[in-house]
Amino acid sequence: MAPATPQPHWMGHRDRLRRRLVDRGPKALDDHELLEVLLFAIIPRRDVKPIAKDLLKRFGSLSAILSADCKELLRIDGLGGHTATHFLALREALSRASFEPIRRRPLISSWSALLAYVRTELQHETREQLRVLFLDRKNQLIADEILGHGTVDHAPVYPREVARRAIELAASALILVHNHPSGDPSPSRSDIDMTRALIDALSAFEIAIHDHLIVGHHGIFSFKSDGLI
Repeated sequence: MAPATPQPHWMGHRDRLRRRLVDRGPKALDDHELLEVLLFAIIPRRDVKPIAKDLLKRFGSLSAILSADCKELLRIDGLGGHTATHFLALREALSRASFEPIRRRPLISSWSALLAYVRTELQHETREQLRVLFLDRKNQLIADEILGHGTVDHAPVYPREVARRAIELAASALILVHNHPSGDPSPSRSDIDMTRALIDALSAFEIAIHDHLIVGHHGIFSFKSDGLI
């Protein structure tokens, strides 16, 4: 009888990590360990600890990993298209989960949930993007749409296009949201001028702008809170 093939060392590690997750809860795991557990089912026959650590080293955080596109993920040794698509599906699941608390609810009274949603959507975008949240008379969300998509430091905005879309949706108010890929959410002169131009364009139709949020890597700037609206 042939001798039994010894079990790879990483199989025992997987068992121990799973037991710690179940016995002590997910908070007991470090970021790279949590990534390992996610990778267990996707990559069943390989030590995934080096992959998890490489992901964190390259992208810097769990949120950045889950926001990366397929091409970026495939640069990690050991990750293939199968794994990359699972990460994209997980990203979309998180996006939809963060959207649920603000769906069909007055956004003014769900502000913390709104901030969590726009942070999930925009903090790791590599190009500047303008999104407009259209609200009805009860300040409930009608639509979240991208109306400007540009370069690393500029997204074109056309006040007439924003006004036209607001009228089409019968919106009573808007919340403007855009990101700064540089990471600093502080408004530029052009951000302030653009906001004022939109306020002027929409006031003729009695459509209010409740706020303009700028999302950076480490925070969100609110025009309303800072007295700019």
